[in-house]
Amino acid sequence: MPILNVKVAAVRSQALSKAIASLLQDLTARVLRKDPAVTAIAIDFVAPEDWYAGGRSLAEQRKSSVYFDVRITDETNTKDEKAAFIREAFAGLAALLGNLHEESYIHVHDVRAAAYGYGGVTQEARYHQRG
Repeated sequence: MPILNVKVAAVRSQALSKAIASLLQDLTARVLRKDPAVTAIAIDFVAPEDWYAGGRSLAEQRKSSVYFDVRITDETNTKDEKAAFIREAFAGLAALLGNLHEESYIHVHDVRAAAYGYGGVTQEARYHQRG
């Protein structure tokens, strides 16, 4: 855990997918202090002509964009850590994608430990098992 769901308005390539995953894996481990062994990243590409911002397609604007969310267990990161994650992710994605539209979004979800988990076990139960 966590899971990152990433949507990218750009031309898909395996190299770009790997670069995005590498960037986000690093930031999630370094800034949010999450274990890379249990971090999952799913990347979907959307054609720039099918992504609209400000009423115009990104293809028309000659821009790229991204939306992604990450779910983390509530109370495991500070506001400053989440702000740094959002700032660094935006800058890193702008460097990878080029001409990143300002209307690109990153959403950090703080999820209750009793309502979130992996492998069939909630984070709450994992906490108590370590106990």
